[in-house]
Amino acid sequence: MVVGPLDAVSLLSPIVWHGAQVKATVAMAAIALYLLVGGRRYRARLHLSVLDELPAVLGKLLIATAIVATLIAPRYDSADVVSTFLLNSAVVIGLVVLGRITVTTVIRWSRAVGRTRHRTVVVGAGSVAADLCRVLGAEPRYGLDVVGFVDDGGRGPAGSWVPRLGDVDDLEQVVREQRISVVLVADGDISESHLVEAVRRPACVSCDLLVVPRLHHFQTRTVLPDHIGSIPIMRVLAPPVNGPGRWIKRAFDIAVAAVTLVVLSPVLALCALAVRLEGGPGVIFRQPRVGRNGRTFDCLKFRSMRPVDDRESATQWSIAADDRVGPVGRLLRRTSLDELPQLWNILRGDMSLVGPRPERPHFVSRFSGEYDRYAYRHRVEVGLTGLAQVNGLRGDTSIFDRARYDNYYIENWSLWLDFKIMVRTFAEVLFARGR
Repeated sequence: MVVGPLDAVSLLSPIVWHGAQVKATVAMAAIALYLLVGGRRYRARLHLSVLDELPAVLGKLLIATAIVATLIAPRYDSADVVSTFLLNSAVVIGLVVLGRITVTTVIRWSRAVGRTRHRTVVVGAGSVAADLCRVLGAEPRYGLDVVGFVDDGGRGPAGSWVPRLGDVDDLEQVVREQRISVVLVADGDISESHLVEAVRRPACVSCDLLVVPRLHHFQTRTVLPDHIGSIPIMRVLAPPVNGPGRWIKRAFDIAVAAVTLVVLSPVLALCALAVRLEGGPGVIFRQPRVGRNGRTFDCLKFRSMRPVDDRESATQWSIAADDRVGPVGRLLRRTSLDELPQLWNILRGDMSLVGPRPERPHFVSRFSGEYDRYAYRHRVEVGLTGLAQVNGLRGDTSIFDRARYDNYYIENWSLWLDFKIMVRTFAEVLFARGR
């Protein structure tokens, strides 16, 4: 409700300190608001992230600025007029971004404390519905309060606490009686024609309709809309794991890793000295990990404890509560400073800055048999940090969720996604949100 007005105030703010360009300011505000709104009211994303919105917001604001600057330039002999307008526009863009950050923070807080909870009914009772119910029940940040599900089958989502509210034919009545504002269509024992008829009934039309597409593993940014006759087709492209993008990513990895090693060399030296004083010789710990296409390499870390033998190193899952981890080791692990030697792995080509975190061969073999699509993580170089890690999945956390985040990263990879993950990783390290 406040995003539109806040954007408008930010866009019109130059009138306060520079009233000579009222027409240009109003014109830019009108064009920018039209581009930002796109003819629809603003709807907060389920997954809140200013970084996700930033490219589109900046692009639309720059287009509005360029249009107005192009129109006013021929009207004045002095370049100062256009320069002043561009300077004001730069300030406006900063204010709009600041406003989006503020609103996003407020929405995130409101969801976290339970003030913003949209009553939701899930349509379907398959495995995807079960995953959705589990995630939405555990994470209030999405703002959806699942009150139940409807499905033509007899049982509810596997392992779910969500009550069954009826068949798909009962959806309209459920929406009215339960005051539903969001209908979330997942998978289940439902025909498509039956489903379309149900969600288009009068009581359901006023709800937000969220749909998990069939073959949802392929619903990525690498999709081109197409059609055969009047039948819509989703043309799915292969994940961008090869080609020019990979080489650009590799060049960026080398440049950042090399500069970081030089800049942080005093920190590396202090960490090495602290480890040497606490635990004696053997500052660097080498451990076999599985990289791209299943290739094994020695992953480097500052030693936080000394394992009894190679077998313990290869098969012990977590050492977070091990008494052998001393104060220095705990500090290095909590701040993720123990991972810094992996910058050398990146220079050697074993790893990338961003990618799925590498795992030991013993656990790769085990998890590949236990978790769906786990082995698909190895389609790309493993990373110093990854999408799963910045979403809190590090240490002794769900392997299923890690694999899902890692495969989402691969299917949707872009340089901007890498940049977002690195920004979030920096915040994690800065505020010591590690193990």
